[in-house]
Amino acid sequence: QVQLVESGGGLVQAGGSLRLSCAASGRTTFSSYAMGWFRQATGKEREFVSGIDWSSGSIYYADSVKGRFTISRDNAKRTVYLQMNSLKPEDTAVYSCAARYKWYGTTAGSYDYWGQGTQVTVSS
Repeated sequence: QVQLVESGGGLVQAGGSLRLSCAASGRTTFSSYAMGWFRQATGKEREFVSGIDWSSGSIYYADSVKGRFTISRDNAKRTVYLQMNSLKPEDTAVYSCAARYKWYGTTAGSYDYWGQGTQVTVSS
C-alpha cells in the first residue's frame, strides 16, 4: 500500500509559480514506483499532466504544460514535485498525484494509488 499526500496548492496570479509536492508513505519502496500528476477542472474530465518513471529516466508532459511545468522526484524523501511556472487561468484545477509500479501511464485507470488532491487557482 502507498499513501500519497499532496501539498503546495493555492491562489496565484497569472504568470506566477507554485510548487506542488506529493509525499508517499507506506510499507513500499517508493523508488520502485512511477508517479503521475493529474488535474481536473470543474466540469471537465481529468487530464494527465506529467509523469516520471521509477528511475527518472523517462518523463512526460502534456502539451498544455510543456515548457512551463517540471516534474522531479527525490526518492530519499519519498516525494515527487511539480514545479509550475508561468501559470495561466486555464491551469486552475484540483491537482492529484498518483502512483503505479515502475513505468508511468497516461491514463488515470493505469494508476493504483491516489492522493486526495490540492486546489490550484490562477487568477487573471
